[in-house]
Amino acid sequence: MTYHFEFRPYQRQFRQPLQTRYGSWTMRQGLILKLTDPKGRSSFGEVAPLPWFGSETYEQALEFCTQMSAYWPGADAPSILSTLPACQFGFETLAAAAHWEPSPVVLPNQSCCMLLPPGPTTLAVWPDLWERGFRVFKYKIGMAPVAAEMAHLEALLGQLPLGAKLRLDANGSLHELAARQWLDWCDRNGHRIEYLEQPLPVSEFNTLMRLSRRYHTPIALDESIASLEQLKLHFRWGWDGIYVLKASIMGSPQRLQHFCHSHPIDAVISSVFETTVGHQALIHLAIDLAATRPDGSFRALGLGTQQWFKDDWGQLYWQQLWQRLS
Repeated sequence: MTYHFEFRPYQRQFRQPLQTRYGSWTMRQGLILKLTDPKGRSSFGEVAPLPWFGSETYEQALEFCTQMSAYWPGADAPSILSTLPACQFGFETLAAAAHWEPSPVVLPNQSCCMLLPPGPTTLAVWPDLWERGFRVFKYKIGMAPVAAEMAHLEALLGQLPLGAKLRLDANGSLHELAARQWLDWCDRNGHRIEYLEQPLPVSEFNTLMRLSRRYHTPIALDESIASLEQLKLHFRWGWDGIYVLKASIMGSPQRLQHFCHSHPIDAVISSVFETTVGHQALIHLAIDLAATRPDGSFRALGLGTQQWFKDDWGQLYWQQLWQRLS
């Protein structure tokens, strides 16, 4: 059977620039992939590069897709170099979807972690998110003095209901003293803090190991495991904490699944600000990996990102989004 391949680039503007240690991010660019079988049934995939996290650039992904043939002899994904990990993920999920004709999976909001905006806006937005069913929230630290950020989070915890959990993400921006200050603070609020994510740079793994043994608050790796090979390496080094998996830029999802099935880890599937197309691939991956956990559950997925964009794409199904990009 001959399949027809197409792709369409997209650009999405953030409501406000997303501030991280990597700078200010104003526009998300990516590619939506479509594969249509001879009966006219279509499946979709997404390529969402994040070059400062180690993936290919948008331009490299666009060049690869442009060179792809419009007609495939079957639904199998093409062979793609490991230097194009976002393309690997997008094309493999596209091909897999062609085999099992997926339908959208809608998770309850309590199964997703919502990324909160920085500063005073946090206190204004969380009540609506709570009313909509979100129970796990994420806040980025390391962009202001420690005392000021702690004071702000004290105010937030004073307002959040007791059932709420908070994840803190430093994006590797802290030095050891600041990391200890934050872990002391987290331990004092232990029943409210789910974990502290990547407090130190990638090069400080040995220090992270020491801190993980000293403090009660769990530490999660993120930047340290931006690729599947890095994930395997840190597992061999003995990391027994949490692994935040940005699967959309980690390469082959099949290889990632195989590793996680063979080596059950405490994983959190996290977004790189994909559209709903990419989110569906991540949801299916999370459901698959949940089978490796004793209770069959998964930690709240880091997919609470759609509210950061000016558009309404979070409400669109795949075909509607495809038409919007025409």
